[in-house]
Amino acid sequence: MTDLSAPTASRATLTEDGCDDLLTRGYARRDLARIGAFFGVGALASATLGRPAWASGGKPDPAPTAKTRIGANECWTGPLAPGQKAAADAIALGNRYEPNAIRPSFVRTIAAVENVPEDHIAPWPGSSDPLSRAVVTFCSPTRGLVTADPTFELAGRTATWLGAPVKAVPLTPNLTHDVKAMLAADPNPGLIYICSPNNPTGTVTPLADIEWLIANKPAGTMVLIDEAYTHFAGVPVASYMATKYPDVIVLRTFSKLFGMAGLRLGFIMTNPANIEKMMRYDGGMQSGALPVTTVACGTASLKATDQIIARRKTMEQARAMTLAHLTKRGVAFKRTDSNMFMIDWQTKPAKDMQAAFRAQSVEIGRSWPIWPTVSRITIGSMAEMRHFCQALDKIMA
Repeated sequence: MTDLSAPTASRATLTEDGCDDLLTRGYARRDLARIGAFFGVGALASATLGRPAWASGGKPDPAPTAKTRIGANECWTGPLAPGQKAAADAIALGNRYEPNAIRPSFVRTIAAVENVPEDHIAPWPGSSDPLSRAVVTFCSPTRGLVTADPTFELAGRTATWLGAPVKAVPLTPNLTHDVKAMLAADPNPGLIYICSPNNPTGTVTPLADIEWLIANKPAGTMVLIDEAYTHFAGVPVASYMATKYPDVIVLRTFSKLFGMAGLRLGFIMTNPANIEKMMRYDGGMQSGALPVTTVACGTASLKATDQIIARRKTMEQARAMTLAHLTKRGVAFKRTDSNMFMIDWQTKPAKDMQAAFRAQSVEIGRSWPIWPTVSRITIGSMAEMRHFCQALDKIMA
């Protein structure tokens, strides 16, 4: 049982069970208040982990003023039409905490679309909270995180903030996760993070590679598969692994193809015991505190199969046009399966190229430390990508 001498802030935010879990896994009592604040304000609200894309920290943010915004992996347009209508209809029901079983309907829809049991599903406000929460739940000072390099950094930042060891393993030459090297990097990690399609490369790691990793990893090690961009890739998904394996978490978000980044909706699929562990720190408050408009929008969007396919085709057409233009201009880029790609400027720092495009009212993405001359570019609308190509021509001239 938790000693009542533990810091008041931690007891006010963390459940008693959550405190006991953290202490048992090697955290010090002085860490409880800090971790409690983490759950109290949400993963991305902590300046320790780095500000989210929309937070400028008091400095002017150039992106909203840019004519073309292809730097944050957002969708170029808003929610699918059925989702917008469902959200608008739900506004009139906003006086109720749970009108017309909107949340259960969302879970049932996921279960039907993904072919997983309802008790294996937990909704969240986006995917950042459950990603960071999984690191807190399964990593510790003695059991670390294994991740790729480059990849989405939030899992690594969270582990570093917690004081858990981090092993970052370079991608294969084909830009997929090097699962054998990841397995060799740590003899007993708490969590292995797989982002597929990967951010920032947009490349898909074959499900067979992930299955091999799961079959050969140490007992007790969790594998988290982040499929934020899978609808843009249109490839077979890992949903079945959430029921096939008790130590796998599959993560999804509506912030990408579904155009709901500002509405904050995501979910995980995993064994119910894992959901209980991840919710133990705050009693499920983050998962339960979702606006009815957002949940209604997500439910209707998941059912719009034809529109999902059409939106993906629109992206593919804009991507093909852009990559053809880069090829014509002799600009080096890396292969991709999703709504982003990487340009290698070779002799020019990526930050300088970002500034050059910003001067043309085009906001492109950032770089990763392992590739300082490589910029991530999000695929926007056809008009936006034509503007990008025009800006590129001017910069090259």
